[in-house]
Amino acid sequence: MTYFPTQFDLSDRVAVVTGGAGFLGRHFCRALASAGANVVVADRSQEDADAVAHELPGKPLAIGIDLANEDQIVAMTQKVTSHYNRLDILHNNAATKPKELRRFFDPVETFSMEIWHEVMRINLDAMFMVARNIGGFMAKQGRGSIVQTASIYGVYAPDPRIYEGSDYLGGPINTPAVYSASKAGVVGLTKYFATYWAPQGVRVNTLTPGGVESGQNDVFREKYGARVPLGRMAKPEEMTGALLFLASDAASYVTGQNIIVDGGLSAW
Repeated sequence: MTYFPTQFDLSDRVAVVTGGAGFLGRHFCRALASAGANVVVADRSQEDADAVAHELPGKPLAIGIDLANEDQIVAMTQKVTSHYNRLDILHNNAATKPKELRRFFDPVETFSMEIWHEVMRINLDAMFMVARNIGGFMAKQGRGSIVQTASIYGVYAPDPRIYEGSDYLGGPINTPAVYSASKAGVVGLTKYFATYWAPQGVRVNTLTPGGVESGQNDVFREKYGARVPLGRMAKPEEMTGALLFLASDAASYVTGQNIIVDGGLSAW
């Protein structure tokens, strides 16, 4: 039996991170690579994936992919497994906002069903398709760890009072119902997969971030921080420790769980 810190060692393991060039994704890629993993940066932009992969140690791989297209997911899985001859970790992390960002914040009564489906295609449908392809390979391999990113608002309802006077990237902000619904679906999907693949040695867990600083104005940060026992929003790198735990042998007896990293918000 091995103990800390070797339990956290990911040397020579292969980790796929979807949304790997995103705001949180690039931090997740760096953390996995720093623990020894060979990281596959999967992102809708090949150029952005290349830029992140270029900064990583080990033997990284960058893949541009449309996660709404399952043929491309199948091709990615085949490319990764043939390139490395193994696949140990999936961080199912990608999420999206619509092209028309301001309409993402429309009220429930006028929210576009077209935008609803656009968001669901990536936040939930693609999550399922990526997991079933890579998880299926892991099941045949007899081992693997899948970590799926949800959100605090997939577990708890947002407090509309913190959005009064707040903005994000120069415009009004709220948490739309489609975001909450899609992230709640991720938590449920995790529990399903965890029990489905447990006999084959595949662990599946959820990582749920609380509010992370990412372009909100001072009003929002102050109001959000006032709701949090630790008194502030999270920094992106503060999400990586939970990922390394769930991905590694330190969590060898952990599956079907939702690890909430929210500064204590859910403890009130």
